[in-house]
Amino acid sequence: MRNGNGPLSGAVIAVAGAGGAAGRATLLRLAEAGATVVASDNDPERLAEAVDAARYALGGATVTGDTVDLLDLQSTRDWATHVEKDFGRVDGLVHLVGGWRGSETFTKTSLDDWDFLELLLVRTVQHTSLAFHEALQRSDRGRYVLISASGATKPAAGNAAYAAAKAAAEAWTLAMADYFRKAGGEGGPTSAAAILVVKALVHDAMRADRPNAKFAGFTDVKDLAEAITDVWSKPAAEVNGKRLWLTEKP
Repeated sequence: MRNGNGPLSGAVIAVAGAGGAAGRATLLRLAEAGATVVASDNDPERLAEAVDAARYALGGATVTGDTVDLLDLQSTRDWATHVEKDFGRVDGLVHLVGGWRGSETFTKTSLDDWDFLELLLVRTVQHTSLAFHEALQRSDRGRYVLISASGATKPAAGNAAYAAAKAAAEAWTLAMADYFRKAGGEGGPTSAAAILVVKALVHDAMRADRPNAKFAGFTDVKDLAEAITDVWSKPAAEVNGKRLWLTEKP
């Protein structure tokens, strides 16, 4: 299937942090739905593999990749500018940048973990949202999609740094949602910022490595990709500023 078919036909969607398993599944599903997909990652080799896999699977779909340092605001702004210039519009930014560090107990929490996670999970959200919000508001179906974790709502003792970073990213995204709400005026928002909440993610390679593990409550990356794509099928007002739960709510 080539771009031009499907519910996202004509849409241009950027995917940040696209080099991992969730990124691969998301590139494939968005392109399958008809979107032109522009992927980014800070690892050029992983990015190329993910882009090539989506192109190969879909027989020539428009999936491109850019190596971007999302910890640099200007680089992120440059990426947003060139996506809109090259393709004429931006209808979505999917934020898949992830990472985890934890400790055995609360008292053993290392603030070095916070420093690492604040950059990875908060700063990158700040940069992508600030870089893309105007282009998304110009779209008639703009969507900013953050992937978060249930731990942000119910933190565990050994996950203080991770949960706090995820909670901060959620708060930042909800502020962006308020921007879209206010920009929409009486007619309601035309663009939306939404949060998809998982417990954790699982993919086929993980199952192969741990055949006896149950991965209870985990979300398969293919199901995540489907849920991401589905955000565009709902009216902006229905998803803007909402946490959409893909696991049991704590």
